[in-house]
Amino acid sequence: MKNILLLSDTHTYIDERILHYVSQADEVWHAGDIGNIAITDTIQKIKPLKAVYGNIDGAEIRKEFPLNQRFMCEGVDVWITHIGGYPGKYSPAIREEIKQNPPRLFICGHSHILKVMNDKKLKLLHMNPGAAGNQGFHKKRTMLRFKIDKENISDLEVIELA
Repeated sequence: MKNILLLSDTHTYIDERILHYVSQADEVWHAGDIGNIAITDTIQKIKPLKAVYGNIDGAEIRKEFPLNQRFMCEGVDVWITHIGGYPGKYSPAIREEIKQNPPRLFICGHSHILKVMNDKKLKLLHMNPGAAGNQGFHKKRTMLRFKIDKENISDLEVIELA
């Protein structure tokens, strides 16, 4: 079993509240718009990190992290990208691949809108953790945490940051 902390859109911002939740996770996943390599360096000093770059991320972050990450966690096929859309409105860049080879868990960021939805057609769970940073139009900073145990995704929790 793994306890996952999922965040996105930090836009160079990290604080003690985020780091508190980082310390409680087994792994941290970041869905892009990191903003500064110091953010991921700070997280990696505490816990293992999987991340993708987003549209605001510069060359240093793009050298370290890919546009897409697809991997197995326990028994769950996971795909993380920054601009992915959501069920019924997937981004044109990934639309065909997600239809032909859907993961069990599809994660993206970019919108700053927290969203968790089942895609019944593709039989996947879509997650967007909203934005953990303090730049953007969002009124609340949010993250998600959940457990993956074998093939099960459970104990999903929305974390709202002041």
